[in-house]
Amino acid sequence: MSDVTSKDGSASWFYSDIVKDHFFHPRNFMMDGVDASQFNAIGKVGSPACGDELQVWMRVDPETERILDFRWRTFGCGSAIASTSMASEMVTENGGMTLAEARAMRPQQIMDRLGGLPARKFHCSVLCDKALRDAINDYYRRVGKTDKIIAESARVIDPVANVTDRDIESAVLDGATTIEAVQTKTKVGIGNPSVLPAVEELIRFYREKYFGSRH
Repeated sequence: MSDVTSKDGSASWFYSDIVKDHFFHPRNFMMDGVDASQFNAIGKVGSPACGDELQVWMRVDPETERILDFRWRTFGCGSAIASTSMASEMVTENGGMTLAEARAMRPQQIMDRLGGLPARKFHCSVLCDKALRDAINDYYRRVGKTDKIIAESARVIDPVANVTDRDIESAVLDGATTIEAVQTKTKVGIGNPSVLPAVEELIRFYREKYFGSRH
């Protein structure tokens, strides 16, 4: 995977050597013939109909709740492959993260270990993060610890435009980091300006969550 320049020359994406290494030599890929019954948690996010899809398998030690094995398959771009490959190493190195540690891991940590991703590809590390958390919920569902399941539900922010906090999160991940840019993508608050203070607060929250002090 070489660095990429758009056809019209208006944008360029530069990939670190670490990203390229994980793309060409993905770690912990779920190969055909691997016995899926040895895993006790499965997570899935996305859809091939709308782009990236990712499925992960985990083997969790029931005594320590450490992740002993993590496999994955994705129908996605090079950034999605590299992000998931790196995440699979992070959650299994040094004896494996506990589920609590893995749940606390953030997309920014994956991106930092990769040496960065193009801004337009940051959502790929979020895709992996969400699949991991879905697998953690699946594990707790299987072992009957439903009190430890953390459901991810969308909250309606603007009932007029039917915009949720998930919509705003997606807009920020796609590069919209100002209220004007988010409105262009979602139409939030255009017919209901009373919601704008809440929207601005969410934009600040997601900017800090995913990009830290860089934005």
